[in-house]
Amino acid sequence: MKKLLPLITVLVLVLIIVLIFLSMSNQKKMVTIQEGNVEHKPLDITLNHFQDTQCGMTIESLRHSVQVVSPDGKTWFFDDVGCFALWFKNITFQKDAVIWVYTNDSNQYIDGRGAFYNIVDKTPMGYGFGAYEKEGENMIDFDEMLLRMYRGENLTNPLLRKKLLSE
Repeated sequence: MKKLLPLITVLVLVLIIVLIFLSMSNQKKMVTIQEGNVEHKPLDITLNHFQDTQCGMTIESLRHSVQVVSPDGKTWFFDDVGCFALWFKNITFQKDAVIWVYTNDSNQYIDGRGAFYNIVDKTPMGYGFGAYEKEGENMIDFDEMLLRMYRGENLTNPLLRKKLLSE
């Protein structure tokens, strides 16, 4: 019996630790994809409860967030326009995707393909592309933003960052 007591103690401790981790994971339940968005509209995001599909960061602010709705009503969420662009490159339904970006000037979701993108905004992941409803200085269109992301021409590039932010 004395030999079994340490083994039983270790097993009980391991069981307690496993139960603690399981209960913590059930409480958090982060959302990365939401199904059933048949209207293809932007969904209400509960901050700190939704997670970026590309980088895994928690969405802490609507500012710079993006939502993409597929034809079948699945919605993906992003905390940064740059994360969206990296993910978007590899999806099969690019032409049919409905893209919603949260604008920095009107503070609402608008069609991402019609938005203008500032190239030097401070964004959650540091890519620098902030969405705007109205065009202004240092702004590019949707296709140019995607092209620059794919080429690595964003604020995560140290040389480009120094050039753009020193002007």
